[in-house]
Amino acid sequence: MLIVMSHTATAADVERVMSAVRARGYDPKPVPGAERTAVCVLGNKGPVETAFFEDLPGVSQCIRVTRPYKLVSRETHPEDTRVDVKGSVVGGGNWTVIAGPCGVESRDQIFRSAEGLAQRGIRLMRAGAFKPRTSPYSFQGMGEEGLALLAEVRTQFGVGLVTEAIDHENFDLVEQVADMIQIGARNMQNFSLLRRAGRSRKPILLKRGLAATLDELLMAAEYILAGGNDHLILCERGVRTFDDYTRNTLDLSAIPAVKKLSHLPILVDPSHAAGKSEYVIPLAMGAQAVGADGLLVEVHPDPERALSDGRQSLDFKQFDELLARLKR
Repeated sequence: MLIVMSHTATAADVERVMSAVRARGYDPKPVPGAERTAVCVLGNKGPVETAFFEDLPGVSQCIRVTRPYKLVSRETHPEDTRVDVKGSVVGGGNWTVIAGPCGVESRDQIFRSAEGLAQRGIRLMRAGAFKPRTSPYSFQGMGEEGLALLAEVRTQFGVGLVTEAIDHENFDLVEQVADMIQIGARNMQNFSLLRRAGRSRKPILLKRGLAATLDELLMAAEYILAGGNDHLILCERGVRTFDDYTRNTLDLSAIPAVKKLSHLPILVDPSHAAGKSEYVIPLAMGAQAVGADGLLVEVHPDPERALSDGRQSLDFKQFDELLARLKR
């Protein structure tokens, strides 16, 4: 349930409502809005009686939330959420491009990547220090050494860092360096990791799982918001279907659907959807056309020598073409 306060409600009125919610064994979550504040009632196992709350001073109305995800729902939060990632605002009508290699491979590779992105005005760089791979024999990332290189890159080039935490063991390490922490597709329903992300004060990028429904994605997002972290961005990266011509099937219909259901910004990762660099630009243009808030795209200074995902990475010439087409 959502308790909507009136325009004239005071801070004391809001606190009185929150105390009343707690007294009934529920958890109140204030939701500040542009014009008024609301209080979301969490933790109830069934319908909440509205009459008592409607009689409290400062309360305008009580609205039943029909979605199982309450904090994520647009019913609870009608305005688009904007997430500030090291000075770059994602969502709310802003178009954001986050680019960089799949992983940190060496000092030369990551510095060349950061320099090329900075020259093109890209303010947020993606690169994994820890890489969860399908095969245990594939390149797993440089770990702590990779994080140290990313910290140097940020100091020299001023880019914000987006990098993945794959478990509790490295979340604290990643949190110290990252400007935004990625929860990858394989961890979308790692509920323990989602709770840890909810306790973080860093923005979180949550990728859709390999075969997850939109409701499952939004319920995973609810874990993070319920934990207290509302700096959350979703990412559509393609789902697994019967076809294997591309790496995954990019579900562009998910973008307007999520926009209708939720206030959270959503990016598209055309690289992991395509699996082949020649399809990345058309899919990226489709993402822009259907109303995504931006892209998460893999760019490598020398894709043929990449230790991971080189086949789907753009080189800088291709990346320039993508930026030019997006601008048009």
